[in-house]
Amino acid sequence: MIKMNSKQLRKIKPIKGEDKLIKRNPIYLVLDNVIDTYNIGSMFRLADAIAAEKLYICGDTEYPPNSRIHKAAVGTEEWIPWVKYNSAPDAIKELKSKNVQIIAVEQSPLSTPYSALGTKLQFPTAIIVGNETTGISKEVLDLADIIVELPMFGVNISLNVWGSAAIVAYKAIETLINKPYRRKKETT
Repeated sequence: MIKMNSKQLRKIKPIKGEDKLIKRNPIYLVLDNVIDTYNIGSMFRLADAIAAEKLYICGDTEYPPNSRIHKAAVGTEEWIPWVKYNSAPDAIKELKSKNVQIIAVEQSPLSTPYSALGTKLQFPTAIIVGNETTGISKEVLDLADIIVELPMFGVNISLNVWGSAAIVAYKAIETLINKPYRRKKETT
């Protein structure tokens, strides 16, 4: 696989089918009403960095083609499989029908500490992040298998959307690499 820098990625689009040559990891990224185009573009970069299976852009938000997303994504939006959904609950229901574990990154009384996430991860898994102001919708939180919270030690109560997603995504990659593949159990 050819590796490209950001200047090359901004100019080079995949030749038909070339993006399908990337070995994808069983990780999905879901954006629940994320509105900042910088965050959306950065999520494409993250999806590329972890070779995510797919990116779901949900809600009333921007999506490619968009010059601001392209700038932040440095062209990775051309390489990442993605889909636009009108609502995150619809995307989550589709993922659950494929037996995907749903992990919401949100502060909640029901949150699991980030430090315990590695023992609870199963694959395939989806990592959901929410709106920059209001967070993940209650309806989506109700559909989540795990809600995970990142510890905050300063005065700010939250971390940037793509930064939060990156921390949890790399924890998932670390778990995937270091432990035997654990497929989510079928529910009856």
